[in-house]
Amino acid sequence: MSSQIKTSPSRPRKARDVQQWDRETDVAIVGFGGAGGCAAIEAADAGSSVIIFEVASASGGSTAMSSAEIYMGGSGGTRVQKACGFEDQTEDMVTYMMMSAGPQADEEKIRNYCENSQGHFEWLVDIGVPFKDSFHKERGIMCLTDDGLLVTGSEKAYPFAQQAEPCPRGHNLYVEGDNGGPLFMKIVTENVDRRDAISVEYETRALTLIVDDDDAVIGLVIRADQKELNVRARKGVILCAGGFVMNEEMVAKYAPMLAAGNTPIGNPGDTGTGIMMGMSVGGAAINMHEGFISIPYYPPASMTRGIVINDQSQRFINEDVYHGRLGAFVLRQQSERIYFILTVEQYADYERVSYMGAEVAGTGESVQELEEELGLREGTLQQTIKVYNEDCNKGEDTQCHKAAEWLEPLKPPLVALDITPGRGTFLPYFTLGGLDTLPTGEVVNPQRQQVPGLYAAGRTACGVVRTAAGYSSGMSVGDATFSGRLAGKQAAQRKDA
Repeated sequence: MSSQIKTSPSRPRKARDVQQWDRETDVAIVGFGGAGGCAAIEAADAGSSVIIFEVASASGGSTAMSSAEIYMGGSGGTRVQKACGFEDQTEDMVTYMMMSAGPQADEEKIRNYCENSQGHFEWLVDIGVPFKDSFHKERGIMCLTDDGLLVTGSEKAYPFAQQAEPCPRGHNLYVEGDNGGPLFMKIVTENVDRRDAISVEYETRALTLIVDDDDAVIGLVIRADQKELNVRARKGVILCAGGFVMNEEMVAKYAPMLAAGNTPIGNPGDTGTGIMMGMSVGGAAINMHEGFISIPYYPPASMTRGIVINDQSQRFINEDVYHGRLGAFVLRQQSERIYFILTVEQYADYERVSYMGAEVAGTGESVQELEEELGLREGTLQQTIKVYNEDCNKGEDTQCHKAAEWLEPLKPPLVALDITPGRGTFLPYFTLGGLDTLPTGEVVNPQRQQVPGLYAAGRTACGVVRTAAGYSSGMSVGDATFSGRLAGKQAAQRKDA
């Protein structure tokens, strides 16, 4: 092969140009986060030899950076759900996740995830992931106690609760503080290390795929110790290289709406390389315009009792939703300003415990005074709060359908926080697009035909999660670990190339 042509993830190497194979294995995995680790365990347990190639100097990926709640349920409930008094029916979980994914939902993938979710829980327990049989009742973005179960999405909020019986499905590892991700990856890594069939090569970058004359994927080009090496993968390559949130050019091209965010969430390796490699051999990239973006407005939970308005003083969402849904709805507004209106009591200890970081835009000893301070049209905020307070007193939010437990009249003095994107509020984001795959992990082309020898999992694939408006914490790690397992099993079953 000519040394003049730079190796690129968008240009696969032809097998006929390979002078020698520097490594050989049954299954080659790109990336050692939650998806890659689980894929390796399953492939090895199915009898395959595995090499994981990780660009960093240690395992972890974005999974290690997360709280590692894992979204699981259905089939009557996991051990933790049952111990906490909850019975979770699979159809309720399917309905909720279908609504969450919106019109781009992959029903086959979602149903497979839900029907096998309890089995996934049991598999995680078997490899040593600990869950305490206790329920965290407080509304929060993450569980800082060691409780094993909490509500992590919009299950109890409109319109989801009207279609599916609400049930908590966020499974939190048995560890205090925001330490679930590191603990989870420690356990996965220990499992990988115990298996003789798996080897890991750190500080090794995957550069591009290798294909034969029939365009089947038969290997991988890597760079280690400043040398390019050819890896033969007899059964296939599994791409678990994360998303593309750290690639500004790709974000601008595919998901420009994420430019409203100010804090990309992911590891430095989330540059889209895995997606580009898959596309280079015919894999379809789907849902690339979508991403998670959040306005983390709780804690304190009392913030839920306030209202969110645009610059016409109009409410546009029920404030008891998951924080990612609020972020998605804020981006849809054709408004120059978005405000969170609260009583002083609801404001509570916001400055001490909030992650949001929104600044106070105005205060008022009366609604009229706050209206004037915010520069809103005279009478508009007064009317909105009048209607809202009437609904609160009747126990029914006729405008946006917030649950009765969060309805509390707004009585002055009032505070307004400016949550307009670009004005200081913390807006974390990450991508939700990736390679199109079958539920079992095979990458497919635009005609939904399999790309032979290629699999993808985690954020490199487009999984069960499709929108910020329907996101629930735990869906990412849940999907990454589940899809990794399935891809590992499927690759191990393939006949040698």
